[in-house]
Amino acid sequence: MGVVILLVMAAGVALMLTRKLPTAFALALLAVAIAFLAGAPFTGKNSVLDTVLQEGAPALAATMIAIILGSWLGKLLDETGIAGTLVRKIVEFGGDRPTVVALGVLAVSALVGTVTGSAPAAMLAGIIGIPAMIAVGVPKVTAAGTVLMGIAVGIPFELPLWQFFSTALELPIPTVRGFMVKLFPFALAAALAFVLVETRRRGTEHAWSLKAVDSPGSSGAKPRSRRAELGDAPWYALLAPAVPLVLALGFELAIIPSLLAGVLYALVTTTRPGGMNKRLLRTLYSGFEVAAPPLVLFISIGILLAAVKLPGAVDALEPLVKAVSPHNPVVFVIVFTLLVPLCLYRGPLNVFGLGAGIAGVLIATGIYPAVAVLGMATSYNQVFGVADPTSTQTVWSAQYAGVSPQQVMVRTLPYVWAVALGGLCVTAATYL
Repeated sequence: MGVVILLVMAAGVALMLTRKLPTAFALALLAVAIAFLAGAPFTGKNSVLDTVLQEGAPALAATMIAIILGSWLGKLLDETGIAGTLVRKIVEFGGDRPTVVALGVLAVSALVGTVTGSAPAAMLAGIIGIPAMIAVGVPKVTAAGTVLMGIAVGIPFELPLWQFFSTALELPIPTVRGFMVKLFPFALAAALAFVLVETRRRGTEHAWSLKAVDSPGSSGAKPRSRRAELGDAPWYALLAPAVPLVLALGFELAIIPSLLAGVLYALVTTTRPGGMNKRLLRTLYSGFEVAAPPLVLFISIGILLAAVKLPGAVDALEPLVKAVSPHNPVVFVIVFTLLVPLCLYRGPLNVFGLGAGIAGVLIATGIYPAVAVLGMATSYNQVFGVADPTSTQTVWSAQYAGVSPQQVMVRTLPYVWAVALGGLCVTAATYL
């Protein structure tokens, strides 16, 4: 029966790769199929309806709340001009020096990447950052890749991601945080290498530039301040993206209160008391629109995790998984480094797809300790978050820069592959 379950999983991957079904729907159908193949009853204990669907759907509720709050804060950073101001300040500082401008946009991308992932983070940093880089001569592919590599630097400190791995792998937040801190230097080194190498190796390519701001007296209107002209946020409001991170990492405050504190700080430092109520509701509702796709995905992931943890599924898959899972640390690193491409194109090692189910199997069958699975999953996620041509942030960044997602994948993959290698080495040395 284990072989049949693996074949069903392969069919699920095929459905996702060929886009016959959206990932969330494919995962939910796959979970139900696995449950029936594992001999689960229709209702009752360890059943399809009560265990897989009823208990699995809200299993990642804490992660979903963190996603909503992160999206809310992201919308506030956008509407209040905090994100735009950060990028503009960096561009002004960099002047016409391509490498300096790219490094600045990389830093801002990393900062917003700690707040929210996916396309919203790319848009917050890229709407101004990408055309600014291209205007000073950074090649288009490098400009798109810089934003994505910057987001990858922030991913180890993305609080909703901490919550996801904590809930999905049943690990305490301090354990997740501890490994993410170890992964961060690899992501930072790879991002810096990408910018320094690619901006110089490719030379400068002037293509298009930012829209100029009209001078105050050009239309006969009353001159406005520079802040009003450009929509700059106050300097102290620019600390808003760092507030949740400082509270969660520095003071070890819980994730949801940390994100709420960031929301309140961004609101209070940019909004008059009379407008706070409207802005809170408007950005919250907009945040729900941004959060809707990942929320549906996390519901399906919870259902899939419940299915692969059923006793029948564990008993069927355990001997097969044990037979192919390396335990020697060196072999572990070699094998799983070579398998990195399987997390691309929504492949079987994508943690926001079937990879979550595979992680659940590895833990439920006792093949690897949960913290080792955490190391694998987070290392692969660094690759997916940058180089996967089907991820929303990669598609948006590439299209906004005027190139294809595949071009971005080819240019960034060697760097993030090295990040995954580093994460897997730390995993093997520490937990195996």
